[in-house]
Amino acid sequence: MSAHGVGAEVIVEQRGKLGLLTLNRPKAMNALTHEMVRLISAALDRWADDDSIATVAVIGSGDRGLCAGGDVVSLHRDVTGSDGMGAAAFWRDEYAMNARIATYPKPFVAIQDGIVLGGGIGVSAHGSHRVVTERSMLGFPEVTIGFVPDVGATWLLSRAPGGLGTRLALAAASIGPADAILVGFADVFVPSERIPALLRALEWQAPTTAIAMLADAPQPGVLAGQREWTDDAFAGDSVTEIIDRLREQGDPEASALADSIDRKSPLALAVTLESLRRARELPGLEAALDQEYRVSRHMSGVPDFAEGIRAQLIDKDRNPQWSPSSHGAVTHADVAAVFEEPSDGDLGLSAELASKETA
Repeated sequence: MSAHGVGAEVIVEQRGKLGLLTLNRPKAMNALTHEMVRLISAALDRWADDDSIATVAVIGSGDRGLCAGGDVVSLHRDVTGSDGMGAAAFWRDEYAMNARIATYPKPFVAIQDGIVLGGGIGVSAHGSHRVVTERSMLGFPEVTIGFVPDVGATWLLSRAPGGLGTRLALAAASIGPADAILVGFADVFVPSERIPALLRALEWQAPTTAIAMLADAPQPGVLAGQREWTDDAFAGDSVTEIIDRLREQGDPEASALADSIDRKSPLALAVTLESLRRARELPGLEAALDQEYRVSRHMSGVPDFAEGIRAQLIDKDRNPQWSPSSHGAVTHADVAAVFEEPSDGDLGLSAELASKETA
């Protein structure tokens, strides 16, 4: 076994034929920093042409989860205290990493144990083999802080069955292992006590074989039994219509969901809904990431992003003052502006893909 960077934010090591990436900020639930993105990307580049590496895997250190998302407090500091270009550079590199994982030439095994939120899904759900455990809780909480699901979320969520993806995006709720498999964030369930054995097996065996030996059936989820009213309500054309449809279902769960959505940022909700609808028509993940980059750049500059992070993560009063404060006050022009090209240019992942395919 070889390893380096044991004290680093990402531990990069080789175990047999396995290249293992360990996200290593346990006190911050392994929230992604720009340096972590760089370390992951560099390892992926190095291992792609290394014949001694057959499989790559990503895990999280500590006992709380794989990754709680991006380090949004640092992003908040950048967009409120400077010109926001640090956040822009982070997103450029992070989204390129997400696309790299999706097209990686070797099997990429993601161990989605514990908490896996936002950027944590971005570093795992685009992999070729995605493993959940009984401890797994996956979700996109972005609208709670006045932001939007990114890291390829709109691609994943827009392709979930029926209205489930829209529900998860707007409600910002986390889901367990069976539901994560149902919506397409994960592939297979392995009990957490078997994860060490799985990592040992991956040192020498093909991941499909190693995972199959240790896989089991998860406990049933909740979303499958709520498909009928979920699909009906989240087919609504606007956030207001979706909330109204939920309240008309006569189901306590649907009513509670409506109340939860109603407390989120009206602008972030409207932009998220439009992002998902547009992503349905896009040709691939790279195009979705290009669109998300535009949206992230613009949304990081609106008041709700700073206010949401203040209320949830800094002052923790859980009482954000959104602007606009109501769904009806969000205009079509407000939403459309978020999809415009940033002043300093686009991300360009889909253009890079096209040039490679024609080369």
